[in-house]
Amino acid sequence: MIFELNKTDSIANTFIAEMRDEVVQKDSMRFRKNLERLGAFFAYEISKTLSYTEIDTQTPLGIAKSKVLAQQPVLATILRAGIPMQQGLLSVFDQAEAAFITAYRKTKKSGDFIIQMEHISAPDLEDKVVILADPMLATGLSMVLCAKELINRYKIKKLHIVAAIASTEGVKHVRANLPKADLWLGAIDEEMTSKSYIVPGLGDAGIWLMEPRLNFIFKH
Repeated sequence: MIFELNKTDSIANTFIAEMRDEVVQKDSMRFRKNLERLGAFFAYEISKTLSYTEIDTQTPLGIAKSKVLAQQPVLATILRAGIPMQQGLLSVFDQAEAAFITAYRKTKKSGDFIIQMEHISAPDLEDKVVILADPMLATGLSMVLCAKELINRYKIKKLHIVAAIASTEGVKHVRANLPKADLWLGAIDEEMTSKSYIVPGLGDAGIWLMEPRLNFIFKH
């Protein structure tokens, strides 16, 4: 399943437009906040697909029937770019555990590159719903590498992949390699440059994402 947030008219489209805007995105705080907001939107949409159980809730005047999550998901992200979006997810799934993956692009002398994964820090993911977030899904190489490593280590019940902007090529790569995963995307752009920047995408928007010491280039 592929969910495209921009296919439905909502305030979320304003947040995506601001993230794309080369002037507005220079406001680093707003850029991070918009990623958080998108994370919260995706969390709400994903929550509709999860399992619930009915409980009795004691109010000051009686008993109310309520539905609560049968199981909390685990919120995973690829460091460091995914942190603001994960915070948005966490604002909705506020009892969820977190998992963190470190990965980076290692460029060869020829100009080609491979995705190098360094470390995974995660709770027990056995039979858990996992939501894996990364703002950009360009080639899809890092997402597939990290997701497959989690799948190889644990018997995950369901994998949800979240990204603010994706390329058509990246979506195809993920669908080919992770056919059972659901994709939750802010927008899908058709083109990529030779250096794997999504067009129109966000440009080199990673420079606005973190503090200067944590700058990260959006090329996954």
